[in-house]
Amino acid sequence: MNLKILDGSFCVCKVQSVFDIPWEETDVFAARTETECSLVCRESVAPDHCLEKETGWRCFRVEGPLDFSLVGILAGISGVLAKAQIPLFAVSTFDTDYILVRSEGFAEAKMVLQENGYRFV
Repeated sequence: MNLKILDGSFCVCKVQSVFDIPWEETDVFAARTETECSLVCRESVAPDHCLEKETGWRCFRVEGPLDFSLVGILAGISGVLAKAQIPLFAVSTFDTDYILVRSEGFAEAKMVLQENGYRFV
Protein backbone atom coordinates (compact mmCIF):
# COMPACT_ATOMS: atom_id res chain seq x y z
CA MET A 1 0.00 0.00 0.00
CA ASN A 2 1.27 3.46 -0.92
CA LEU A 3 1.39 6.34 1.55
CA LYS A 4 2.15 9.99 0.76
CA ILE A 5 3.66 12.39 3.30
CA LEU A 6 1.94 15.77 3.38
CA ASP A 7 4.08 18.87 3.77
CA GLY A 8 4.01 20.94 6.92
CA SER A 9 3.18 20.53 10.56
CA PHE A 10 -0.44 19.94 11.54
CA CYS A 11 -2.52 20.65 14.62
CA VAL A 12 -5.68 19.24 16.14
CA CYS A 13 -7.94 21.94 17.54
CA LYS A 14 -11.21 22.48 19.30
CA VAL A 15 -12.79 25.65 17.92
CA GLN A 16 -15.71 27.78 19.06
CA SER A 17 -17.71 27.47 15.83
CA VAL A 18 -17.64 26.38 12.19
CA PHE A 19 -16.91 30.00 11.29
CA ASP A 20 -13.40 29.50 12.71
CA ILE A 21 -12.55 26.84 10.10
CA PRO A 22 -10.19 28.00 7.29
CA TRP A 23 -12.13 26.31 4.46
CA GLU A 24 -10.13 28.17 1.80
CA GLU A 25 -7.07 26.05 2.69
CA THR A 26 -6.34 22.49 1.58
CA ASP A 27 -6.04 19.51 3.89
CA VAL A 28 -8.56 20.87 6.38
CA PHE A 29 -10.72 18.39 8.27
CA ALA A 30 -13.59 19.37 10.52
CA ALA A 31 -16.26 17.64 12.58
CA ARG A 32 -19.14 19.09 14.53
CA THR A 33 -21.09 17.24 17.20
CA GLU A 34 -23.50 18.38 19.87
CA THR A 35 -20.57 18.86 22.25
CA GLU A 36 -17.71 20.19 20.13
CA CYS A 37 -16.37 21.50 16.86
CA SER A 38 -13.02 19.94 15.96
CA LEU A 39 -10.51 20.99 13.34
CA VAL A 40 -7.38 19.39 11.88
CA CYS A 41 -5.26 21.68 9.70
CA ARG A 42 -1.75 22.91 9.11
CA GLU A 43 -0.43 24.85 12.08
CA SER A 44 0.21 27.85 9.84
CA VAL A 45 -3.53 28.35 9.20
CA ALA A 46 -4.96 27.37 12.59
CA PRO A 47 -7.13 30.03 14.24
CA ASP A 48 -5.38 31.96 17.00
CA HIS A 49 -8.37 31.74 19.32
CA CYS A 50 -8.87 27.95 19.56
CA LEU A 51 -10.46 26.64 22.73
CA GLU A 52 -7.80 23.91 22.78
CA LYS A 53 -4.94 23.11 20.41
CA GLU A 54 -2.51 20.20 20.07
CA THR A 55 0.38 21.12 17.77
CA GLY A 56 3.29 19.15 16.38
CA TRP A 57 1.68 16.52 14.16
CA ARG A 58 2.91 15.17 10.80
CA CYS A 59 0.47 13.67 8.32
CA PHE A 60 0.45 11.04 5.63
CA ARG A 61 -2.31 9.99 3.27
CA VAL A 62 -3.22 6.52 2.11
CA GLU A 63 -3.05 6.78 -1.67
CA GLY A 64 -6.53 6.25 -3.00
CA PRO A 65 -9.23 6.47 -3.83
CA LEU A 66 -10.19 3.55 -1.61
CA ASP A 67 -13.32 1.57 -2.36
CA PHE A 68 -15.82 1.30 0.50
CA SER A 69 -15.68 -2.51 0.21
CA LEU A 70 -12.04 -2.55 1.37
CA VAL A 71 -11.59 -3.58 4.98
CA GLY A 72 -8.72 -3.31 7.42
CA ILE A 73 -6.86 -0.32 5.94
CA LEU A 74 -6.83 1.70 9.16
CA ALA A 75 -6.60 -1.45 11.28
CA GLY A 76 -3.42 -2.50 9.47
CA ILE A 77 -1.71 0.86 9.82
CA SER A 78 -2.86 1.45 13.39
CA GLY A 79 -1.84 -2.10 14.36
CA VAL A 80 1.71 -1.59 13.07
CA LEU A 81 1.97 1.75 14.89
CA ALA A 82 0.39 0.39 18.08
CA LYS A 83 2.88 -2.48 18.18
CA ALA A 84 5.67 0.13 18.03
CA GLN A 85 3.94 2.19 20.77
CA ILE A 86 3.35 5.13 18.37
CA PRO A 87 0.07 7.00 18.97
CA LEU A 88 -1.90 8.27 16.00
CA PHE A 89 -4.86 10.45 15.09
CA ALA A 90 -6.84 9.28 12.05
CA VAL A 91 -9.17 11.22 9.74
CA SER A 92 -11.12 9.74 6.87
CA THR A 93 -12.65 11.32 3.79
CA PHE A 94 -14.85 9.87 1.07
CA ASP A 95 -11.80 8.75 -0.95
CA THR A 96 -9.12 7.84 1.58
CA ASP A 97 -7.63 7.95 5.06
CA TYR A 98 -5.16 10.34 6.67
CA ILE A 99 -2.93 9.39 9.58
CA LEU A 100 -1.36 11.95 11.88
CA VAL A 101 1.59 11.07 14.10
CA ARG A 102 3.44 13.30 16.54
CA SER A 103 6.43 14.94 14.87
CA GLU A 104 8.91 13.41 17.32
CA GLY A 105 7.70 9.90 16.43
CA PHE A 106 7.25 10.42 12.70
CA ALA A 107 10.63 9.02 11.56
CA GLU A 108 10.08 5.87 13.61
CA ALA A 109 6.50 5.57 12.31
CA LYS A 110 7.74 5.79 8.73
CA MET A 111 10.43 3.19 9.41
CA VAL A 112 8.12 0.62 11.02
CA LEU A 113 5.49 1.07 8.33
CA GLN A 114 8.12 0.49 5.63
CA GLU A 115 9.34 -2.60 7.48
CA ASN A 116 5.77 -3.88 7.31
CA GLY A 117 5.34 -3.44 3.56
CA TYR A 118 3.99 0.10 3.31
CA ARG A 119 5.63 2.29 0.64
CA PHE A 120 6.06 6.05 0.86
CA VAL A 121 5.73 7.76 -2.53
